[in-house]
Amino acid sequence: MSETLFSQHRDKLQAACEAIRTRAYWSGYPEVPSGKIYGETARKDGAAAFQGYCGSTFELDQPGAGGTVGSETSPFGLDLNIRYPQSDLASLVAAASDAQCGWRDVDLESRVGVCLEILERLNRRSFEMACAVMHTTGQGFMMAFQAGGPHAQDRGLEAVAYAYEELSRLPREAEWTKRVSKTDSITLRKTYRVVPRGIAAVVGCSTFPTWNSYPALFASLATGNAVIVKPHPGAILPLALTVRIARDVLREAGHDPNVVTLLADSPDAPRTRDLVTHPAVGIVDYTGGSAFGDWVEENARQAVVFTEKAGVNATILDSADDLKALTGNLAFSLCLYSGQMCTTPQNIFIPAGGITVGGEKLSFDDTANALIKAIDWLLSDPARGAEILGAIQNPATAARIEQAAQAGGTVLRASTPVVNEQFPDARVHSPLVLQVDASQTELFQKEMFGPICYLVKTADTAESIRLAAETARSCGALTSGVYTTDEATRAAAEQALINAGANISCNLVGPIYVNQAAAFSDYHVSGANPAGNATLTDAAFVTSRFRVVQSRSLVPAQG
Repeated sequence: MSETLFSQHRDKLQAACEAIRTRAYWSGYPEVPSGKIYGETARKDGAAAFQGYCGSTFELDQPGAGGTVGSETSPFGLDLNIRYPQSDLASLVAAASDAQCGWRDVDLESRVGVCLEILERLNRRSFEMACAVMHTTGQGFMMAFQAGGPHAQDRGLEAVAYAYEELSRLPREAEWTKRVSKTDSITLRKTYRVVPRGIAAVVGCSTFPTWNSYPALFASLATGNAVIVKPHPGAILPLALTVRIARDVLREAGHDPNVVTLLADSPDAPRTRDLVTHPAVGIVDYTGGSAFGDWVEENARQAVVFTEKAGVNATILDSADDLKALTGNLAFSLCLYSGQMCTTPQNIFIPAGGITVGGEKLSFDDTANALIKAIDWLLSDPARGAEILGAIQNPATAARIEQAAQAGGTVLRASTPVVNEQFPDARVHSPLVLQVDASQTELFQKEMFGPICYLVKTADTAESIRLAAETARSCGALTSGVYTTDEATRAAAEQALINAGANISCNLVGPIYVNQAAAFSDYHVSGANPAGNATLTDAAFVTSRFRVVQSRSLVPAQG
């Protein structure tokens, strides 16, 4: 069946491989939540499936289960009350080790075929996944559908394409002949085998459980590793669904389903430390906060570790042709998912003398007021505001807003609770905007996750560039932005931030935002500053997941 799966999905794989070579726009899965694409009843069926999980035990037939665990709460106020099988770590490791023995010997095309079929089935259930992502992370429905469904699936497909490209370069066997004299030569027959690095531990995050986990999951699977998925205890359902679908495909294709298993836990009894330091775990993929990410990098010494942690993202304002286009784009970036994206701008650097707009000078205060006005307009329509803001996943994030307001700086725009008419109990807060001086580095040179924005008053654009790059080097940054009509300023900002390892977007207006990263084209996280050590996705993300071991034998001379 696995070979048949590869044949079924060959065209999509080839298109994905072409896309990673050209970096041009391409998507494997439709991002529009349309009944014409996914089926007229898909949305209703997905919602019904999600409702069926609430108040019940999630069925997952895997080893070592004894009792249940689950503490997810919907940021929109729904009562989830989902329980998951709690498997002991020793049983999962033993089962994964046994399963990996067979999985590593499966040929490349068959492994890739299984991966592609898992992605195809995930895509068919994108509405169901959207509900699961929405009510565990707090994302608005459209974001939950796209980022939790097709965009995450694209990232998984991207990883499979990289793995296929790298492994396809390796011949399975070769005949090697060397002439040792004028009349004699020696011939060796060599075979090359891909050996997986070891059990892969995928540690998910609470805000983007699928988007951030799928590259790791599928890169490890395609290269022959068994995978133990450890979701964040606040967002288990999206990855539990993923694991169940993967196990179904593996079983149907004649493979041991324990190639993929789920390790669920709770905040009061965490198991991540034991998992990532287990001697049998050869790969760790971690997404989450920097403090624990640093601990993983320091302590999971038996494994190759890939991390995406946190950063302090900056935007530099210097000059623009259209103020409304600038502030509209930036306001959306600040409001989207209540600032709970690792790519959201936090620090906006503005010269004390203001910026130039259309050839005329606009003061610092007028620039700040224009941005606040854009935020206010964006949130003025309740339905629009609710969809853009979503809900705040963790109560600690909501508490951080008040802490930031009290810590220092001048409050230019207070954060206020926002009513979601569809979900009255949703935890929603508008962005807090603070003005600080460039000297107050203790306030803005640290991550303040959530809807918190600092407008940093600098001496000039040169200081803005210096501070943005300095913060990226010391604190990490995943994204950065600059608005300028001056080519020399753009070049200086670009060079400084690239040297600091921060991906940079220049003069974005319209429906493309600094928060967004497109599969097959954008490299998400550079791995070149403290925000993370790996890139989603490049060749290095897959090649460390396997090793090549050879066997060679002498071919007797003829005659």
